[in-house]
Amino acid sequence: MSEQAVSTVTEPPVSGEPENVLGSPDAATDQYLTFIMAEEEYGVDILSVQEIRGWDDATPIPNSPDFVKGVINLRGTIVPIIDLRLRFGLEQAEYGPMTVVIVLKVAGERGNKVIGIVVDAVSDVYSLGVEEMRHPPDMGDEVNTTFIKGLVDVKGKMVILLNIDVLLNLKEIPDAETLKKIIHE
Repeated sequence: MSEQAVSTVTEPPVSGEPENVLGSPDAATDQYLTFIMAEEEYGVDILSVQEIRGWDDATPIPNSPDFVKGVINLRGTIVPIIDLRLRFGLEQAEYGPMTVVIVLKVAGERGNKVIGIVVDAVSDVYSLGVEEMRHPPDMGDEVNTTFIKGLVDVKGKMVILLNIDVLLNLKEIPDAETLKKIIHE
């Protein structure tokens, strides 16, 4: 397994106050890394992003759900890899040169864990003010939207902001110690 890193998230430029997507300075903004899946744009808080990598094969974990592609060894840390398309119940896509793994730090009940998500492509980084965010619509009891932090209109397109701490805090994903035991058995 190669350690081919596409990029590592760097600090935003220090050229004054952050600028939100509407172009006005705003001290109450958060930055979101956005990515594409099935021609829709999603975003995650940039502070949770550790690294962006090109797709590389993962070691499969027996008896894991279909959306768990396996694990990778990232500089000594065993990282589970989740195909977010499959997690969302979307059609599986062929992995290509634009397919990336976004490595995220997720807060859980038993502390932080590192999880990678496979997405079609990385899109952009936006600074968004809280006032720009809209709550997800109530879809009734049939549709779970607890992992959606909010919706925002960016330059005429809707971006779905995800709460990764809720989305990726799954019982189906074993913690790092359990993964190490599975791999070494």
